[in-house]
Formats: sequence, C-alpha cells, structure tokens
Amino acid sequence: MATATLLSSSFAMPAAARRASSGFATSQLAGLSLSAGAATPTAVALLPKRQQLQPIVARRVCPFTDKKTNRANKVSFSNHKTKKQQFVNLQYKKLWWEAGKRFVKLRLSTKALKTIEKHGLDTVARKAGIDLNKK
Repeated sequence: MATATLLSSSFAMPAAARRASSGFATSQLAGLSLSAGAATPTAVALLPKRQQLQPIVARRVCPFTDKKTNRANKVSFSNHKTKKQQFVNLQYKKLWWEAGKRFVKLRLSTKALKTIEKHGLDTVARKAGIDLNKK
C-alpha cells in the first residue's frame, strides 16, 4: 500500500523533482552528473561547461608544404553539385638525413618529396621551420 502511494506520488511530481529525489540528476546543459543537493537551476548555470576531449589523430596536412584537404564540388551529368573532399597525397617515408647521419621517418606529401629531392632535406626542413633533431 505504501509503495503504491509512493509510486503514484512520484509520477505526479515534475521530472526534475523525480531526478533530484533519485539521488543524482543529469544536467543537459553541461553534461555533468550533479548530486541531489545541487539540482537547482542556478547551480547548474554556474558550473563550467565540459571540455570536449578530442582523440589524437594525425591530421591530413603536410608539415613541409602546408598542403591541406580541399573542399570541392562533385558535378554530375545533370550538373548537380555535391561537396567532396580532395585529400593530400601523404606518404610515410624514411629519408636519409645527411647532417644527422641517420634515417628520419616522415609523413609528407609527394610534392614535398619532389622538393626535398631537388633542394635537399636540410634546406626544406629549415625553410618550413621543422627541427629534425627531435625525431
């Protein structure tokens, strides 16, 4: 009998009050789990927003030439245009670094590879501001 009264009264309560009485309330504004005592709207507004954690992903950018992904239109026969991405042709290469007397493993575009073959790894890295000693 007591549980039936408790259940019927809990459904009559507003949703925010039911969450507060359950022990924890979830804030939709900040994405944080709040205790039952801090479920007031003013307390929710004062909390800092959750920082988005980005996964560590190698970007599709050549460090030597700063070539990036290009956004272009894919045009059909009926001249209907849809967006597409044109990625940089990045390759993993082990290049001999003469000044360091060792191989350096780099991820670079094929255009940068041609430039390095023409001018040398030291010159191109110095111009791009890349320190090869770190690697």
